[in-house]
Amino acid sequence: MPVDLYDSAYSHYAADVYRQVRIATYGEDLGQTSWVTGEESGQIPHILQFTPASRVLEIGCGSGGYALHLAATTGSSILGVDINEAGIRNASGLARERNLDDRVSFQLCDVAKPLTFPDRTFDACFANDVLCHIPARGALLREIFRVLQPRGRLLFSDALILGGAVTHQEIATRSSIGTYIFTPPGYNERLVEQAGFRLLEATDATANAAAIGQRWHAARSHHRDALIAIEGATNFEGLQQFLACVATLCSERRLLRDLYVAEKPDRIP
Repeated sequence: MPVDLYDSAYSHYAADVYRQVRIATYGEDLGQTSWVTGEESGQIPHILQFTPASRVLEIGCGSGGYALHLAATTGSSILGVDINEAGIRNASGLARERNLDDRVSFQLCDVAKPLTFPDRTFDACFANDVLCHIPARGALLREIFRVLQPRGRLLFSDALILGGAVTHQEIATRSSIGTYIFTPPGYNERLVEQAGFRLLEATDATANAAAIGQRWHAARSHHRDALIAIEGATNFEGLQQFLACVATLCSERRLLRDLYVAEKPDRIP
């Protein structure tokens, strides 16, 4: 049965109970709905070599909190895109409230379709746990390659790499919040290279997903009544099952999460 995560999280971004859940889960409140730990999020601007002159594309920006944090701390100009209207509405409002709308903007965008940006628009691109939603992942990687400058870097993570036996019930639970594509080891590496990138690094970040899943489940359990009042009991329980499934599959390494860093070559053959 479908379960709502993103609409509730983004529509009720300002609700105190969601803020408390995010802080308990991640250690800070950046509006997160991913498997990115605080340590991992802190490394992203260094890995992608952000400077105040950088033009950055975030695919799957959600409610915008992380993009705004990066702009405030690095001085970079950031464009966040997402398919969720509530997320973009919230992100745009936050940019205005924080007087960052001169450096950060947000657009409603379906990245399963060709990107509308000109060639070589951006210096860097990142997508935290987003590409696993995109059936035509190779086409999106080629589009990212097109809109990056030479030597521009891409960072993305994928938490749906098969590492062992997964039952059809577990797949259904893990997929309950949206469209997901489960892939074998080596799949992303192959698509990255086929898109023209040079793969710089592939890092196992499965433990991060397991830890976030466990903490997120526990935090929501602690605020059960307040969340049920907003989400309803059925959706609350569905999300708890989803988070428990993520924690179990990643802890047992039957689903893996890898982090990829790639670079567009200076010269294209």
